[in-house]
Amino acid sequence: MSSLIGNSIEFYEFLIYGSFSSLYFNKLFFPSFDPTTGTLLSLSTFAVAFAGRPLGAFLFGHFGDRAGRKATLITTLAVMGGATVTIGLLPTYGTIGVAAPILLTILRFIQGCSLGGESSGGFLMALESAKPNRRGFLTAVVGTGNAWGLLLANGVLLLVTALPERQILAWGWRLPFVFSAVLVGIALHVLLRLGETPEFQRSKAEGAVRKRPALEVLSRYGLTTLGASLSALPTFLVFYLGSVFSLKYGATIGVGRSVMLLLLVGSCVFLIVAMPFFGWVGDRYSRKAVFVGGIAAMTVAPFAWFSLLGTGSFPLMALGFLLLFAGFAANYGVQGAFCPRLFPTAVRYSGMSISYNVGGLLGGAVGPIVATSLLDRFHSWTPIAVYMAAAGVIALGASAFLRERSDDGTPAKHAGGMPLQHVDGTAAPRAAAPPATATSPVITTAGS
Repeated sequence: MSSLIGNSIEFYEFLIYGSFSSLYFNKLFFPSFDPTTGTLLSLSTFAVAFAGRPLGAFLFGHFGDRAGRKATLITTLAVMGGATVTIGLLPTYGTIGVAAPILLTILRFIQGCSLGGESSGGFLMALESAKPNRRGFLTAVVGTGNAWGLLLANGVLLLVTALPERQILAWGWRLPFVFSAVLVGIALHVLLRLGETPEFQRSKAEGAVRKRPALEVLSRYGLTTLGASLSALPTFLVFYLGSVFSLKYGATIGVGRSVMLLLLVGSCVFLIVAMPFFGWVGDRYSRKAVFVGGIAAMTVAPFAWFSLLGTGSFPLMALGFLLLFAGFAANYGVQGAFCPRLFPTAVRYSGMSISYNVGGLLGGAVGPIVATSLLDRFHSWTPIAVYMAAAGVIALGASAFLRERSDDGTPAKHAGGMPLQHVDGTAAPRAAAPPATATSPVITTAGS
């Protein structure tokens, strides 16, 4: 629950910026440009955060593997909260001129650094405290934090947009950012009552803590990191195009902003239910199968999503969002348990953080910008859908090389007992089996 609360608030603070950047920041911070250029510049500040996420992943991943999961989570939450509240207090272009977008960009970069460290820490707090047969389900519950954060962000946006636009531009846009101070206070109160995870405590007691875990990830597990990064491309594209770009696209096809926000709220409710379900399925059967199946669904779903949005019918548009986010729910529902276990415990925070946030830089950062540019140039959704599908094909190829590790840190075996291979192609070591005797029963394990 504490990980879910922290994850939800981090994503609320991150996503509320995305919503306002596509709707209002072109007027507040880039008013001297034409509307399309202003929107692109505004979305560029949105993308700056993704440039900060790998840096935050490297920095906070290092401390997460050395100092512990809890202390790192508390630090990232405080940094994110401070940057978000400061954005809400920032003077606009009309008051301080060009300094306004410069300060906005710096604060957005700090937000990205914070999320780069937190997004993996919340998963690890749950993963490393869970029973083996509950890892997927419980980390999927934590993963719903992005849906809860989006739900909260869009709910607040829906209230703010009920104001006259003149009041929104004057002061209303500040309220969601300042409100985050209350949310951060609640989250810190909960997190400060937690202990460290059992797996990290055991790793520390065994002297397995590394001096430079982030560097070790890049030097020893570089191919695994690259594969995990590329496999995350469609996850970021679907989520951020569905939640941020859809508001802009809806306006171009005559769908009202309130209608799009209601569709997103419905999508969030679906994700909150669907992700734990897929996490449970992954626990019972195969997390990798669910992970890859989600990527395959996200590869073809954009064509149905755009087609159904074009009908203008609310039920059909809702079906389009359902189809778009179904694959995302499956993939992200098992990601929190699957991806950390690609790496040994001692470098797990760094490994997941770096790979996940490099994928965010390649997918989420440029996705809304590329989509906006393609729409402005071709006046058609087809190139955008092809772009999203291409990312899915790349991810499918990359995911074929990923192998989840067993509890002893070595790559796990297939159900049929065949040894797996490391991503670099070398064979995984096979442990010698002890002889079974009358006084030495054979113990079998399940669920890992």
